[in-house]
Amino acid sequence: MKFLSLLLALPGTIAYLAWPGSVHLSPRPQIEASPKHQAIAHAKSTPRWKTCVVESGAVDDAPAILRAAKLCNYGGVVVFPKGKKYTIGTALDLTFLKHVDFDIQGFITFSDDVNYWNKNGFYLTFQNASTYWKFGGEDVNIYGGGTLDGNGQSWYDAYAKDIYILRPILLAIIGLKGGSVSNLKMRFSPQYYNMIMNSTDVIYSDIDIAGGSVSKNVAKNTDGWDTYRSDRITIQNSVVDNGDDCVSFKPNSTNILVQNLVCNGSHGISVGSLGQYNGTYDIVENVYVYNISMSNASDGARIKVWPGAPAAMSGDLQGGGGSGHVKNITYDLFYNNNNDYAIELTQCYGQNNRTLCDMYPSNLTISDIHFNNFWGTTSKKYDPKVGTLICSSPTVCGDIHAENITITAPSGKTPYYACANVDTKLLDIPCRAG
Repeated sequence: MKFLSLLLALPGTIAYLAWPGSVHLSPRPQIEASPKHQAIAHAKSTPRWKTCVVESGAVDDAPAILRAAKLCNYGGVVVFPKGKKYTIGTALDLTFLKHVDFDIQGFITFSDDVNYWNKNGFYLTFQNASTYWKFGGEDVNIYGGGTLDGNGQSWYDAYAKDIYILRPILLAIIGLKGGSVSNLKMRFSPQYYNMIMNSTDVIYSDIDIAGGSVSKNVAKNTDGWDTYRSDRITIQNSVVDNGDDCVSFKPNSTNILVQNLVCNGSHGISVGSLGQYNGTYDIVENVYVYNISMSNASDGARIKVWPGAPAAMSGDLQGGGGSGHVKNITYDLFYNNNNDYAIELTQCYGQNNRTLCDMYPSNLTISDIHFNNFWGTTSKKYDPKVGTLICSSPTVCGDIHAENITITAPSGKTPYYACANVDTKLLDIPCRAG
């Protein structure tokens, strides 16, 4: 067999090192942030000089994937050929990677053994999240035009019975310094589609996200991306059809660029939620969101902060009392189509009682916020109210700007925004007391 130089398993599912030119490789991505750029450009990836192929066919292909990753670490490409289907049935830790690519041309899915994953998935400590597999290390690129399928229906149904069940994230990037994720289809994640955590200098591009429940049990918390404790992250040129935040900037997300997204059915592009955990200091700073099309969502642009006293959204989502700051956030060039609110800013997240929220203002400050160049028409849900900007106190919320906002209400009535504890002189929108 002329293309084999090393077998890594007994007959069955194998991973092997291939001779150069014997296996089809996708073009290596050379992705740059565009049209907006990071202040420091994303690092260039080093060349790759070896190729490892993962064959499919086992009940669990995770061991073969792990062997290929180890063999092609330090300068290789791990290939999942087009037309091949892989099943991952056991938790897969790929956080040791250095200078390696994953060329996913085929189809990767995950077993629907809810009991196994609930006990053995990687628990991420934040908001009851876990993951099937996790990638980390240095200079790692994942691409290839293939599909990641989270097989999420079993979790949508299980969550309807038990809200404390651990639902896996489809793709978790944890502790990665330099890399990219591009040209992939992502389907039916049990929870978030992408989580990027404790990472720096990573760019996502040309991602196609879609999926939902086929039963009466809704697919919940299926965020497109969540950034957490990460810096210099770019997300661009992608399409998202989901049921929760299109993108969410979780605590300690800094220098984030999001551009050229088409989002449908989501909860908007959101800062937060923040201030959830008492005794912690959350930061979201230097975020630029540019050229977004948002349709059929609860919100377009959204900033959500917990109040200064405990509150509860649900049994598995409660908190309040944390501190921190949100600073230098810009939403620019934002099309709204049938969203309930075009803009929502709240420091009363999780607290429906405004009196209590005002009594216990958020410990987290919001400042230097810019909503620029918004247009479109909201849904009928709150017509003619098209947005809301509710701060819990002017002492913790200020320097909020809105310019060139031309959002209309579907009824044709004069649109307005509910506003409280904000400087209306800085807002080019019609405010009413909220």
